[in-house]
Amino acid sequence: MKLTTEIAKHFREVHFGGNWTGTSFKEALDGVTFEQATTKVYDLNTIHTLAFHINYYIAAVLKVFQGEALNAKDAYSFDHPEIHSQAEWETFVAKLWTDAEQFATEIEKLPEDCFDKAFTDEKYGSFYRNIHGIIEHTHYHTGQISLLKKILNFKG
Repeated sequence: MKLTTEIAKHFREVHFGGNWTGTSFKEALDGVTFEQATTKVYDLNTIHTLAFHINYYIAAVLKVFQGEALNAKDAYSFDHPEIHSQAEWETFVAKLWTDAEQFATEIEKLPEDCFDKAFTDEKYGSFYRNIHGIIEHTHYHTGQISLLKKILNFKG
C-alpha cells in the first residue's frame, strides 16, 4: 500500500463521497442556494462562512505543497469576502472542488517518507498531523453544514 495514495483517497472521500460516514462536503453543499448559504441561523456561522473556513486551510496548505510559504492565520480563517448572487456562490463552490482535487493530487506527489517530518516548522507538527487534521476538520464542519441545511429546509 502506498501511503500517499491512501491519504489522498481519504481526503477525496471527505470532499466527494465514498467515506464510511456516508456523507461528504460536496453532498452537504449540493442544492444549497446562495440565499441558504448566506442565511444566518441563530448565532451560528452561515453555510458560506463554514465552507470558506474549511477551504481556508486547504488553500493555505496547498500553496505550501506547491512551494510557497505557509501564509495562514487562524484569526482570518472566517474572514471571507461577501457574495451577492447565485453566480458568485456557484463560482465559490467550484473553487472548493478545484482546490480539493489539487490538494489530493499534491498529496499523491509527496515523498513517502515525509509524513513524520515537520510541516514548515516544528510548532505545526508533522505532515501527517496537518493533512489528517484537515480531513478531520472537514468532517467536523461538514456535519455543521448538514445540520444548518436541514434547519433551513425544515417545513414544519
